[in-house]
Amino acid sequence: MASPSKAGAALTALREDLVGDVFAPGDPGYDEARAVFNAMVDRRPAVIAQCVDEDDVVRAVRFGRDLDLKIAVRGGGHSVAGMAVNDNGLVVDLRHMRAVTVDPAAEAVRIAGGATMGDLDRATEPYGLATTGGRTSTTGVGGFVLGGGTGWLDRWCGLAVDNLLGVELVTADGERVHANADENPDLFWALHGGGGNFGVATALTLKLYELPEFSVALLLYLPEAGPETTRTYRDVITAGPDEAGGAVLYLTGPPEPFVPPHLVGTLLCGVLLTYAGAEGDLRKLAEPLLALPHEAEIVGAMPYADVQCMIDFPPGMRNYWSAEYLTGTPDDFLDVFCARAGSMPVPTGTQHVLFPQGGAIAAGPHAYPVPFRDAPWVVHPFGIWEDPADDERCVRWVRDVRADARPWRTGDVYLNFIGDEGAERVVAGVGAGNTRRLGELKRRYDPDNVFRFNHNIKPT
Repeated sequence: MASPSKAGAALTALREDLVGDVFAPGDPGYDEARAVFNAMVDRRPAVIAQCVDEDDVVRAVRFGRDLDLKIAVRGGGHSVAGMAVNDNGLVVDLRHMRAVTVDPAAEAVRIAGGATMGDLDRATEPYGLATTGGRTSTTGVGGFVLGGGTGWLDRWCGLAVDNLLGVELVTADGERVHANADENPDLFWALHGGGGNFGVATALTLKLYELPEFSVALLLYLPEAGPETTRTYRDVITAGPDEAGGAVLYLTGPPEPFVPPHLVGTLLCGVLLTYAGAEGDLRKLAEPLLALPHEAEIVGAMPYADVQCMIDFPPGMRNYWSAEYLTGTPDDFLDVFCARAGSMPVPTGTQHVLFPQGGAIAAGPHAYPVPFRDAPWVVHPFGIWEDPADDERCVRWVRDVRADARPWRTGDVYLNFIGDEGAERVVAGVGAGNTRRLGELKRRYDPDNVFRFNHNIKPT
């Protein structure tokens, strides 16, 4: 570590040189700057550099290297695992870098490293274009894409990394690097699932698709109808086109106008059927679900960007998420899935979710380090609650869901869905066969493992 006098001088220089703001403990705004989405994470960095452009990122990374500080990178989104901040280190904060530039003729979009899905979707919407994004508007684009990227459109237009055209990166040495299919192709490959291990992504370019219409059916059922509802949803998706997606989930009845007042705060089974197309086609697809007795419904055309906001959660809640990718969803699994809903913490923001894959996900390029693409379904329990007294039961419930799924799991996982679950799960997230190549590229681009506040790939 640097001496106090050197560190003080370097911090003074950083405050002068950085266009964005710099925060240290005791500064006004420091506590606000270090706060993250997950209230279970409470860390105190030595320095937070809120960068406004790539030059700022270069300055911040070189400052951290000069002082031998641990470096965490904060994008625009959640970082539920808390990897966006550290104790006594440097945080390179990209949240002021949110520009989105659409090229409708090329059907491509350039997104700055701190942008959210809301920024991306609202920018592309006027052109009738979209691409696979996360399932909420508050997801950060950078971490989402570099981790693989799965969302409501993935069965139709593939995982986010399947649509990645280029990345602008600042390396551990503070150098600017571009990666695409022709320039630094090995690095480009590693960025298809390798996350933030190889540098700070200051901008990403993604392929866009024409999406003139988008439709949804949101249906709520009593929990005792769950087994029949989940089977029906599974069959609808299995027989349906790639344009169909969504999820079946258990949740606490929200205080929304379409929810009967006596069901607010109680356990419900829900179906969100999404469709990349017209309302009429959605209604035909949803007929078996609409025929089941249900308590509430919203069915119709809705702008994709609005759908992305439907399950946004506010920051400051306590979060613990995980997932298991499945070989299939036979009836015996669905019985176990529905039974586990009975112990879900209610009323909280916790959700017990089953997503379909298949379609363009399974048909996509298999060379990338995203081994989970072949699983047809994924169970994704995510605990969201407010009271610290509920920590133990909420975390235990998420782990119980994982244990339930063991007989049907593939062993692969999407790392963006989980926190720190150990080195073996990182291997499961990138694929055992890819781990060695990723480690070799890590040694080339970050031999000192500067970028280790992530699902870490160690240099080999």
